[in-house]
Amino acid sequence: MKVDSGRMQTMQVYADKAAVSLSLLCTLHCLALPLLVTFLPALVAATLSDEAFHLWLILAVLPVSAYALTMGCRKHEQYGVLLVGVAGLFILGAAPLLGHDVLGQSGEKVLTVIGAFVIAASHVLNYRLCRLQQECRCSD
Repeated sequence: MKVDSGRMQTMQVYADKAAVSLSLLCTLHCLALPLLVTFLPALVAATLSDEAFHLWLILAVLPVSAYALTMGCRKHEQYGVLLVGVAGLFILGAAPLLGHDVLGQSGEKVLTVIGAFVIAASHVLNYRLCRLQQECRCSD
């Protein structure tokens, strides 16, 4: 089965952008939700304040990040980018697993923001390296 390399590149670019967006959404959820709850008490009953939302975001980030980083690293062969992304995923995943009991509310937020930032940074770097690889005509 032959795979269209142009289509794979496009999917990888979209996956990088989606992973960055999901990481930022996770950060916004973590930082902005307490402010919204303060101003809009009705949100307390909403499922957005539930830990399940955090877990759903992580479940969305994992496959998108894995796909984008793996495809990008195959292209630019800078596997350190993949390691940084995996480290960010572990940090992001540790936040709800350790939870309020171990980290406290502030610690969980800090860990979430750090993990989301590391993931987003790895995808931005992945995207840039892939663009450089496309612009390079070394094999021509």
